[in-house]
Amino acid sequence: MNNKSPVSDASQTSGNSNGRRGRRTAAPSPWRADAQPGAPKKRKPSRRDESGSIRALNPGWGYVFTAPFFIMFLIFGLAPVVYSTYIAFFNWDPLELEHPFVGFDNFALLLDDGQFWMAVGNTFSIWFFSTIPAMIMSIGLAAILRNPNLKAATFWRTILLVPNITSVLAIAIIFGQLFGRDFGLINLMLDIFGFDRHIDWITEQIPSHIAIATMITWRWVGYNSLIFLAAMLAIPNELYESASLDGASKWQTFRYVTLPQLRNTITFVLIVGTIGGLQVFAEPLTLGGNFNGGDSRQFSTLTLFLYEQAFVNNKWGYAAAVGIMITLIVLVISAINFWLTRRIASEDSK
Repeated sequence: MNNKSPVSDASQTSGNSNGRRGRRTAAPSPWRADAQPGAPKKRKPSRRDESGSIRALNPGWGYVFTAPFFIMFLIFGLAPVVYSTYIAFFNWDPLELEHPFVGFDNFALLLDDGQFWMAVGNTFSIWFFSTIPAMIMSIGLAAILRNPNLKAATFWRTILLVPNITSVLAIAIIFGQLFGRDFGLINLMLDIFGFDRHIDWITEQIPSHIAIATMITWRWVGYNSLIFLAAMLAIPNELYESASLDGASKWQTFRYVTLPQLRNTITFVLIVGTIGGLQVFAEPLTLGGNFNGGDSRQFSTLTLFLYEQAFVNNKWGYAAAVGIMITLIVLVISAINFWLTRRIASEDSK
């Protein structure tokens, strides 16, 4: 005979179900709005949009974090460019109240100015003697630093940055002693090798360009080496393993594997080196000691010529025209480098 009541059966069933769940669920609070019968449940805000990508909870913070860059760019980047372009069409003298409008006369005078073209030639000569050797040396140093068997690699990579953080004035003083005409270390070394003539590294045109280019190369070759080293470390090791299995020598591996992979990096270094080479200012100024670029303007650069016209001759409109010409030259050279790189890449892909 079964003496169990329905109540006891229900309580037993409830206890068994609670035991399976692990613990008893608390009763909903009557004070919560969503606990009321028939109330819709609130959905948590999703951090993903319809496409599935993560979105920001408050997009306005992105403008807050990027605003300092745009403010600095507008004040110190775009505003000077607009102002320089504006005054290039005026006979602008900061000491005068009136500034007559001259149109393109400043550019016409600039194209007929022999000193300007001398500065252009000197600038490209210094750029050639500094950028090309520096790039070759940088790629060679990067290849050495990439060697996994090199000991104290971190130390050597750190040492390469020391010239870049050294004061330009200190560099000019040291290299001024090295390239001295009578007692310079370079001329003393030339005497040892039987070269009788002492080279005047300051007053002669090409030697002065070599002296300034040596200063620039010594300062930037380490920095460029680290850029090439980062690009070399990104090259897949499978390419080198395939070249080794095919019996390629170290030189063939470097020529047919490493150099093609450095094409974009070489273009970047060339463009940056061109921009920096056209803005050479501190090295010739500290080596020569004046803004004329030497007694016969033998190492007058574009930036020295611009500074002389603006702050020595007070021809700010004319100096602004020089700045615009420098910008156009940089754009043309950058476009040529980009075109050559794309053409080489297209030929290699065929």
